Amino acid sequence: MRILTFIAGAALGYVLGARAGREKYEAIRNKASELWDDPRTQEQVSRVTSAVEEKAPQVASYVREKSPQVAEKVRGAGSRTAKQADSVG
Repeated sequence: MRILTFIAGAALGYVLGARAGREKYEAIRNKASELWDDPRTQEQVSRVTSAVEEKAPQVASYVREKSPQVAEKVRGAGSRTAKQADSVG
């Protein structure tokens, strides 16, 4: 009889917990949708998008300019690491 009571209690707890968890999830989801749809949020999203679009060409240019130097440093670090591994092994 004890096991039956335990199983019934566990099943009831699971059902109630799942329902409460789902309700909490829905409340969080609804609040997130409200915040996202808020005109103030969308205004900030628009500002950030514009700033990124404005700076993207400059960032791309900088990356193109610096990438050969970075590649050289990586190659140098790789060869130093290989030499250290050879001397240890």
